[in-house]
Amino acid sequence: MKMFTKLALVSSMAISANAMAMQSMDDAALSAATGQDGINLGIGISKIEIEKVLIHDNDGLSATAKFGGWTGDHDNDTGTADTFGGQTSITGGKAAAGAIVIKGDGKGAVAEVLYTAGDAEVIAGTKAVGDVKVAAKAASVTETNGVVISANAAALLDSHNLADITIDTDAGTGNTSTGTGTAFLNISAAVSGLNINIGEIGVSESNTATTSVRRGAKDAGAGSNYNKILSGLALKTGRMAANIQLGAAPQGAMIVLNTSMTGGLEITDLGILDNSTKLGTGAITGAGNRAAGEIRLDSIKVADANGADLTVNAKVNVIGESDAGKGYLRIITGSGATTPATDIYIKGVHLGSASAGSIGDVEVQGLQTYYSPSAGVYTKGSVITVSGH
Repeated sequence: MKMFTKLALVSSMAISANAMAMQSMDDAALSAATGQDGINLGIGISKIEIEKVLIHDNDGLSATAKFGGWTGDHDNDTGTADTFGGQTSITGGKAAAGAIVIKGDGKGAVAEVLYTAGDAEVIAGTKAVGDVKVAAKAASVTETNGVVISANAAALLDSHNLADITIDTDAGTGNTSTGTGTAFLNISAAVSGLNINIGEIGVSESNTATTSVRRGAKDAGAGSNYNKILSGLALKTGRMAANIQLGAAPQGAMIVLNTSMTGGLEITDLGILDNSTKLGTGAITGAGNRAAGEIRLDSIKVADANGADLTVNAKVNVIGESDAGKGYLRIITGSGATTPATDIYIKGVHLGSASAGSIGDVEVQGLQTYYSPSAGVYTKGSVITVSGH
């Protein structure tokens, strides 16, 4: 969830930056902008390309991360042999170079993570900074750039723009007796259907941060530390509409989506990789080599039950810091009793590799999710929260 949320934000910023560069305003438009009629923007961009997207996790693995409910130490305090991840056993304070030592807190959490240096001494480890990277994928739309967004010709707005945006300000109720302002900025956006192609997604070690804007990752050449986790995917969306309110937000949320995605949502060429089974260089041919295992899905189609389109109904709030916590992003989907069930069709399930024979298709009919705003109460929809740790 973190990953795809941040990708959406990056794409939005790219759209906004290019739109501002392309829009010109004459005297009449400027006059309208300073009056009561608001501002209309037409974003006429046909394609967006992003070379790479990297998300740096600057504190590595959390010291309180859970590892399978362990209840005891996995270390060498007593000099007895322990193993972790298939690495060499630890005896008498020594371990083979490259081994990992996990020290538990007795409650199923990790108290300390150690690693071994080349001299086989157990060294207290400083957490390596890791990142998630979206990069180019050979022999695909994303061969040069990791993210390519273009218009879905079958679901364009009538204006043929990528997006049409209307911006207005409003004083709200004007009642400030509570000490809370009621004015707000309203942004209404209609977006054409999109073809979103995302290249290879992997995890790697981040390069050391410098004064340069480009930090990058150790993903190629000597000293590389990179593993693919997704072979990439392509998403096809239909027309969508959203309303954003900044300020008082009388609509009840910062972002409200209440629309129908024409043609539903389609995801194609999704591959999930398992690098634990890779041998040697991971080449398909050659003695001692074996490629990473892959679960490959040819396509996933999502639409309303017994329908061709997909209802999109969601409210997005950014919850601020309080005594209860540091704050988080909350997404509530659904509209109560009127929330439609969903049909999902997964075509072509391949286990092992993309070229392996498909075990068949998977169909899910009438999927309905619920959340509980209070004990014993079930409301159609879902609640998703995203926060740092």
